[in-house]
Order: sequence, then C-alpha cells, then structure tokens
Amino acid sequence: MRKFAIVFIGLFFVVAMAGAQDYNTGIGFRGGTFNGITLKHFISSDKALEGILSTRWQGLKITGLYEIHDQAFDTPRLNWYYGVGGHIGFWNDDHFNPRFGNSAYTVIGVDGIIGIEYNIEPIPFNISLDWKPYFDIVGYTGFWFDSGALSIRYIF
Repeated sequence: MRKFAIVFIGLFFVVAMAGAQDYNTGIGFRGGTFNGITLKHFISSDKALEGILSTRWQGLKITGLYEIHDQAFDTPRLNWYYGVGGHIGFWNDDHFNPRFGNSAYTVIGVDGIIGIEYNIEPIPFNISLDWKPYFDIVGYTGFWFDSGALSIRYIF
C-alpha cells in the first residue's frame, strides 16, 4: 500500500506540472511593430523555444527566445509565459528610421518577453498577445519598449 501511495503521489505531481502545454509546435504570423513569422516548439511540458523572423524599416531581424509557460487564471488552454533571448538585425541605407537617420547597420541584443496565449479547442490554432522589450548591445546601443505583437499560429 505504501508503494502504491508513493507512485500515486508521484504521478499526481507529473500530471499537475504538465498542464501548461496543449501542443508541441506552432507556426504562424506575428503582427505588431515588427511583422513576421513565429515558430514555437515545446522542449518540455512548460518550456518552449520560439524563433521569430521579422521585418521593419526595410530590414530583417532574427530573434530566439527561451520561454516558461503556465496556466493562467485556472482556465484550460489559457497560458501565460515569460522568457529571455537574443536577436540580430540587419538594415541597409535605403530606409528611414527616425532614430538612426539613413545608414546601414547591424544590431545584436538581448530580449525579454511576457505574454498570454489561448489555444482554440475546435480548430488547431492559438492566438497570443505579448510584449517583447529589447536592448541593442552592438550596432546602436539602446533600449526599445515598442515591440508588442498579436500572433496567430497553426498548432500541431
């Protein structure tokens, strides 16, 4: 009986901790100050890697994020998440950015993210809303607060 109780308690904690993940991989569109493509893949029940390929000011930015997910407001399929990562971006001199003027540059920096997502049950899609501030370390040092987005992903 004691072994049964230990196994039961262990299984209970495994199932309780696995509640954040409702899908393995999702791919879709991200719309906000930087528009692009997002790919999220869970590496465990509550941890995911997200890659974002985005454009702005006729340039290209690649971002990689490590995220931790958990159920939000005791609502099934509604999860909040936060995480950290990095980015590299490339722009040429035929764009206009009020902060930089006309010039070619490359930036490298660190990113944070906090957001909430809902996995729609009848169809294999999820929708997320996030805020992703970042700090450029190389290229032009500066903190940017304006990187929020709405993403829609096909999940499988």
